[in-house]
Amino acid sequence: MTNYPGILPPVSKQYHWLVTGAGGFIGSHLTEALLSLGQKVTGIDNFSTGYRKNIDMAITASGHPGNFAFTEGSIESPEICREITNGVDYVLHHAAFVSVPASMNDPAKCFADNASGFVNILEAARINGVRKVVYATSSAVYGDDETMPKVEQSTGRALSPYALTKYINEMCAEFWTRVYGLECTGLRYFNVFGVRQDPNGAYAAVIPRWIDAVKSGRVPVIYGDGEQSRDFCAVQNVVKANILAAMSSESAGRVFNIGCGVETTLNELLRMIYAVFAPGHEVKAEYQSPREGDIVRSSASIDYAREVLGYEPAVYLRDGLEAMR
Repeated sequence: MTNYPGILPPVSKQYHWLVTGAGGFIGSHLTEALLSLGQKVTGIDNFSTGYRKNIDMAITASGHPGNFAFTEGSIESPEICREITNGVDYVLHHAAFVSVPASMNDPAKCFADNASGFVNILEAARINGVRKVVYATSSAVYGDDETMPKVEQSTGRALSPYALTKYINEMCAEFWTRVYGLECTGLRYFNVFGVRQDPNGAYAAVIPRWIDAVKSGRVPVIYGDGEQSRDFCAVQNVVKANILAAMSSESAGRVFNIGCGVETTLNELLRMIYAVFAPGHEVKAEYQSPREGDIVRSSASIDYAREVLGYEPAVYLRDGLEAMR
């Protein structure tokens, strides 16, 4: 079970929540946390990248399996979106095409999942009178902007179809809030990591992939020179931010960075992973050409989230890695 006691903000009464992408890494953690708070949760996933086992682990760990209902389906269907949002108070939208490299190869599929699918969710939520939609956006929207740390008001040109769809989602959410009165809040995630991230999946993030390699005695691959940086954010922080955003009376129509505010290079990360998972072993890496569409430096300013949401990271990189042992 994920260690949530003392991390989650209180929820005053039982609400009905919809988690899209419930079988995914983040979606399953949201499901677990909400159920552990005694909330009623509906999940949807088409299992293109998510897993049933993630949902099973989440509802078992929560201690409240009777409060969960599930629909297998795709948000590309407006009809399904209308069905699953009926009677829902809050939507936590995390169903997505999640890979930058894959989006470079198949931009049309990325747009169908991320842009059209999101509009289906927004429109269904509007029709059914949902209180608020909290949706996952991404630090990828900063593109070629060189401002450090990244601040919400300054974005650059998109470097991938994935980044472009996330920026489009932010514009759509602002429009649905301003014109239709549907409260929407975007959370720009930086590099989220934690338990249940699949090291073998098609879209595996760097941390589970490297942990798996180090534990198996294989040499991790670094694309580029390893001096590119990221703001690594434990999934517990993301769960906390979602609940804060949903409960906030001041977050509608806004977008917030969700990270730890700490810049870590990939070389530093690899040394830390060796220290946690293979102490005493020589740090090894295979350096390959940089990947198209990747941002070189990334670190979040979280001042805006602190001010409006009351967000504060609860788990930093080293402790988050220790929790994955």
